[in-house]
Amino acid sequence: MLSLALLGGLSAWSGYLLMAAPLGASSVLLFGHPRSPLAQPRNIVLGNGLGGLIAILVVSCGWSGAWGVALAVGLTIVVGQLGRCLHPPAGGVAFLGVFLKAGPGFVLFPVLSGSVLLVLLAWLFSRGVRGASAYPAHWL
Repeated sequence: MLSLALLGGLSAWSGYLLMAAPLGASSVLLFGHPRSPLAQPRNIVLGNGLGGLIAILVVSCGWSGAWGVALAVGLTIVVGQLGRCLHPPAGGVAFLGVFLKAGPGFVLFPVLSGSVLLVLLAWLFSRGVRGASAYPAHWL
């Protein structure tokens, strides 16, 4: 709950209120199944970051609407697979980035900052809560 409250604040502060949705999905992986390969720091930070970057590139090339969203999400999947950083909520990041016609600041606030914050909170949680699964299984 703390992570989602912080993400909601970060999303409100950045002006991208809807970003809490894909980062909330990242939270489900992190706290619900922390040993999953899709929940590891590399996947969360790089996957979401790439989704944000791809969305900005698609928007800057003039793509928008359903075709822009489809292109951004499809590219996010392909690049995530090639970079070994597939993270399902990154598709939501790409979707929202195009839908909101996000600018370059979108990648730093809230995408990367929120992703790093989630990873750090999950790491602290796994160290501080008795019986919690150790997180991460690996950093890279």
